Amino acid sequence: MAKALFVFSSKRDSFEVHVPNLESLSVKEIQVIEDFVQNRKGVFDFSTYSFRIPKRMEYSEFLKLVDALSLDVCCSNKHLLKEAHPRIGFGHYKGMHYSELPDSYLLWLQKNYSGEDKEIILVEIKNRRL
Repeated sequence: MAKALFVFSSKRDSFEVHVPNLESLSVKEIQVIEDFVQNRKGVFDFSTYSFRIPKRMEYSEFLKLVDALSLDVCCSNKHLLKEAHPRIGFGHYKGMHYSELPDSYLLWLQKNYSGEDKEIILVEIKNRRL
């Protein structure tokens, strides 16, 4: 079973966490996340796979909170994640991370693209086991 991935970003008066792999989590795991959010007077938006909690918090504080609550999740800072995952620089999906592209488009790129990002595309396809 996959662990939830929490991608943290700090806001002026709150913090937001995106859970990109929400669909791969069990109902029980999602309920644990919902409880975490509700206990902190936050709001979970299932349409964006993210939640916002009205408390200013830095990433290091967030990691301590997750650890103290023994949440079985993987955490990443949105700022660091952007640097680690390259963005597509052309076409309809320009500006999106390769990790956010639809499977069908990645497979199309595999057959039809021969530019400098070809290796990134092949690695993403391999990571998704397409």
